[in-house]
Amino acid sequence: MKALTIVEKGHAEIQDLEHPGAPAPNEAQIKVEMVGFCGGDLNAYRGTFPLQLYPTVLGHEVGATVVELGSDVPDGKFTIGDSVTLSPYFTGCGGGNCTACKNGRPNACLDNQTMGVRRPGAMTRYVNVAHTDLYKSETLSHKELALVEPITVGFHAVDRGRVTSDDIVGVFGTGIVGIGCISGAAERGATVIAIDISDEKLEVAKKCGATHTINSAKTDLHEELGKLTDGNGPSVMIEAVGLPVTFRACVEEVCFTGRVVYIGYAKAPVEYESRYFVQKELDILGSRNCNADIDFPAVIKMLEKGEFPVDDVVSRIVPLGDGAEALVAWNDNPGAVTKIMVDINESDA
Repeated sequence: MKALTIVEKGHAEIQDLEHPGAPAPNEAQIKVEMVGFCGGDLNAYRGTFPLQLYPTVLGHEVGATVVELGSDVPDGKFTIGDSVTLSPYFTGCGGGNCTACKNGRPNACLDNQTMGVRRPGAMTRYVNVAHTDLYKSETLSHKELALVEPITVGFHAVDRGRVTSDDIVGVFGTGIVGIGCISGAAERGATVIAIDISDEKLEVAKKCGATHTINSAKTDLHEELGKLTDGNGPSVMIEAVGLPVTFRACVEEVCFTGRVVYIGYAKAPVEYESRYFVQKELDILGSRNCNADIDFPAVIKMLEKGEFPVDDVVSRIVPLGDGAEALVAWNDNPGAVTKIMVDINESDA
């Protein structure tokens, strides 16, 4: 089998892998059809993702077909031919030995091993995975299923921010994770303000549920947020970019007693005017990965409504053999991309 591997910083290539063989009793074998590139893949290519191991097969945003079931997979849970996506997270501590897992938050496991980051990913033809990590849909395409995982990251951030229909939520960034935040907050009935520097991406954000948009490169962010919030600022600010300036702006612009949720990894140290933390009595929250058994079904249900602008969100689809080139192009012009997908069926995999 062919696989796209990140070999080292700045170098990804197609390599040959052995077929995984029959699945273990608790596993299913899936035929991978479509895989999305993650923002972490880009940062792995750039060498700026602190969790990335090299070399590693990339890929954890998956649309696939079940082709074989292990003997211990419960009867009726899956059948051969089911269309599925997968939760790519694995609790390396053993599922209960670190404080995060003991507290019921395995998504933040001390030794989380995400596919394509700290263990081999799915940007290849066949993969064996635990059946408990699979989620199926009878109506979604493989392209849509490959969007589920990155959107769950945004849904989880919305949950961390305790968003309700009473909230005004500002979201920095309209990449796929920011789009997940926008969609997740809109699903809860919140008023959503999308903030970006691309008018094109902001138009897509409207289709994903944003009530208002702000191009912060063209207008005064503080002034515009004030107009939309009676001068108070949003009750929740979510950062899905990873820049010091947006980290600071969340604290500066959120309302008194508001909530700030950080998803992005800042690529440089962040300096704050820390008095805002106390004066506003803020809740400042991190958000990592997702709560799979809650967020995967929620996103699948949202996508099954058929209202999500899939074709607007997916910027480009390439065959596996062009995957390395697509990473280079994305690195050279990141603002032009929301989501790149790899179609394994268009490859000699």
